[in-house]
Amino acid sequence: MKRRRTALAAALFAAAAGLAATQSAQPATAHPARTPAPNAPHRGTVAGARTPGHDPARDRAVAALKKGRDASFRRNQAEPTHNWWGVFPQPGTHDGITATHAVDPSYRVSDADNFTYAPTTKAQNSCMEVVTAYWNSGNEIWAWDWCGAGGPARTVAVDADFKAKYTQPAGGELAYSVQLVRDSGSANSWSSYLYNYRSARWELLYRQSGRDQSGLDHGWDMFEIYASVNPSTGVGYYCTEARDTVFDSRAIELRHNGVWKPASGSDSPWTDQNPSGQDFLCPSLNFVQAGADDHWTVRQ
Repeated sequence: MKRRRTALAAALFAAAAGLAATQSAQPATAHPARTPAPNAPHRGTVAGARTPGHDPARDRAVAALKKGRDASFRRNQAEPTHNWWGVFPQPGTHDGITATHAVDPSYRVSDADNFTYAPTTKAQNSCMEVVTAYWNSGNEIWAWDWCGAGGPARTVAVDADFKAKYTQPAGGELAYSVQLVRDSGSANSWSSYLYNYRSARWELLYRQSGRDQSGLDHGWDMFEIYASVNPSTGVGYYCTEARDTVFDSRAIELRHNGVWKPASGSDSPWTDQNPSGQDFLCPSLNFVQAGADDHWTVRQ
């Protein structure tokens, strides 16, 4: 009897080992990014963040964004077409915003006058907007200054160092986490942070104070394009170039009276309930309300 029990145990152990070997041989399953706690430690500064110099390509990007954000969001049907979709956190509902944004290092923009800013986020009255910027001079994260000279005040290249420190898998994509908060005891001083997954802390990207010059009384977390039609395809350049790119913002939370909570329909309405890909020069585009106003996805 003892020998039979020993043999049975050995057989079970061998079967378990075989199953483990089979499982380890299977491709790894991508897991959602670990959403960092908004109140995790805030220490250090973002590695690789720099103050950019002016060059013609960046100046075109700056001019396009300023035109589209002049006093109010303007949808331009003349090229480049400017359009957006996401959520607009409302006045008086928050003094901070955080979200986890997908980023695709392989997406390449070919045309110098086309820009995909997605996702991009700003809190009401915040002195900066943090932008996932795809343009033909490279993929970057921008801290756009709304209380000073305007334009990208800090840029971070989406390179190997950025991916290693500031991204995690999110589904089949990479994602980074961003936070903008009004500093305590200040009239209108704001700080923006990126989460370093390696050190488990929020690191300062950019800090600024003053008056928000965007002319808008709400915040946003959204997909945004400045696009023109490729005459050889009849659709926007980005529609082809970003065919395999997923634009996604999840875990959108607002801070109010010191408390963080998911964005909801009561404080962050959708900019459009039924957007059309045709209006974005990309009929195959799908707009997914993946959560109750705290998660959106745009993909083909």
